[in-house]
Amino acid sequence: QVQLVESGGGLVQPGGSLRLSCAATGIISSINYMGWHRQAPGKQRELVAAVTSRGNTNYGDSVKGRFTISRDNAKNTVYLQMNSLKREDTAVYYCLVVVDMVHYWGQGTQVTVSS
Repeated sequence: QVQLVESGGGLVQPGGSLRLSCAATGIISSINYMGWHRQAPGKQRELVAAVTSRGNTNYGDSVKGRFTISRDNAKNTVYLQMNSLKREDTAVYYCLVVVDMVHYWGQGTQVTVSS
C-alpha cells in the first residue's frame, strides 16, 4: 500500500512563494509519474505540473514560468516550487503518484494567495 504525505501549503501574499512537497511511502517498486493537480472552489481539478520517471516535465499553461516541479528519486518525493503567486492560484493542491500504473492521490493541501 502506498501512502502520500503532503506538506507546505498555507497563506501567502500575492507575489510570494511557497514550496509543496509530497513523499510517497510504502511498498514502492516503480514510480511512473509524480505530479500536482489543483482544484479551486466551483472549478474542475486541473493539472499544475508533472514529472515522469525519465525526468520529462509538463506544466499547466497558467503556471508556466512561475512554478517548477522536481523529484528526488532516492526519497520518492516530489516538490513544487511556486513563485510569483497570484490570487487565482488559490486552490487545494493534490499530489498524484502513479506506481505500477495505479493512481494514488494525496489528501490535499490548501494554498491561499491573499493580501
